[in-house]
Amino acid sequence: PPELKVVMSAEKLTPSGEMAPNGRAFRFRMPHAIPPYLIAIAIGDLSFRAVGAHTGVYAEPAVLDRAAYEFADTERMLTETAALYGPYRWGRYDILVLPPSFPYGGMENPTLTFVTPTVLAGDRSLVSLIAHELAHSWSGNLVTNATWDDFWLNESFTTYIEGRIVETLYGREEADMGYVLAWADIQRALAEEPASSTVLTAHFENPDDPVSAIVYEKGAALLRLIEAEVGRTRFDAYLRSYFEHHLFQPITTTAFLADIRDNLFHGDTALDQRLQLDAWTGQPGLPSNAAPPRSGALDRVDAAAAAFTGGGPLHDAPWASWGTLQRQRFLRRLPLTLNTSQLGALEHDFSLNETSNSEILFDWLTIAVRHRYLPAVPALERFLLAQGRWKFVFPLYRDLMRQGEWGAPIARRIYARARPMYHSVSQTAIDTVVTN
Repeated sequence: PPELKVVMSAEKLTPSGEMAPNGRAFRFRMPHAIPPYLIAIAIGDLSFRAVGAHTGVYAEPAVLDRAAYEFADTERMLTETAALYGPYRWGRYDILVLPPSFPYGGMENPTLTFVTPTVLAGDRSLVSLIAHELAHSWSGNLVTNATWDDFWLNESFTTYIEGRIVETLYGREEADMGYVLAWADIQRALAEEPASSTVLTAHFENPDDPVSAIVYEKGAALLRLIEAEVGRTRFDAYLRSYFEHHLFQPITTTAFLADIRDNLFHGDTALDQRLQLDAWTGQPGLPSNAAPPRSGALDRVDAAAAAFTGGGPLHDAPWASWGTLQRQRFLRRLPLTLNTSQLGALEHDFSLNETSNSEILFDWLTIAVRHRYLPAVPALERFLLAQGRWKFVFPLYRDLMRQGEWGAPIARRIYARARPMYHSVSQTAIDTVVTN
């Protein structure tokens, strides 16, 4: 239809379209070899705003101002990543803000990342997601996992680069806090998942199935270990050559291990043994040389959480001066034994039911559901009806159902209204837990 715009993960030959019978036609070109999962197209009432010479945002008109503000650092991210790992080979890097039913945080389609509106926090505090999707322009899009068993080569490399982007733009402390939160995610996965699923090359049948922290964070921890062992300058040079030598090609884990041994280790068997590369990639759990990251900023947050848990006043926690990662850490360090007075103080003092930060709201609602805290139910309902991001909606419905006669009726009531608005990925997962 003539009033709609078409965008695609390719070079836009006719950005405004051209006349065609009964409407407009749009033409695109992708000169590079890409895997078919990176072919994506969207049609809608879309407007565009440039945020840099090579970057911009597509969104519905009502969302465009917020999105352009939120993603203002995208051009800097692109420039800094290219300086580290070689030229950006896709022409433009634009972002498309999808409707809130989009089930994922982002999808790294070449030239056009698809992204959830749940990252529009209003303060640019959740843009590490953009750093992640941009990093895929090198790890994943430029050099692609050959099979889904090699998926960690996409996501772990991308998570490592995301951390480097965050450090470059926002400082080492911000990056370190992210590593500590990620380490906690790894520990949770090791505790909850079967050992076979904690192998980096673990086989999974359906790429639409949720992927655990192992694929993202265990491999990223390995790459940071290699960096620490050989030095950042040497490791950066290797990664740059890795992307250059394998660009627009698939790669297997076996091929990567041969590549790094040939082009970084250069036959240094002692280095190979110290790093325990085969154990990291082919064995469950974490090898003996895995060391937890540290963050002084989060150590102070942990102390504040312990003080509050022990009965101390909440105003001793400097919430107002904390960033998103510190606030998330505080909420995640609280036990499942809070009393009603403590829950009320959290809600009131930190205005948690009204926060526009989806990550913090999710952590708070998780606490509220597990404590059967009724005053948070209206905020819970608004959140589940406002978006369909799998990462948020599935765990909340699951936790509600686990609360039996208290939570199950709430889950069924909300889901009956929300289900028609969710993407099929979210529907399929939630249907397995919300039962009559």
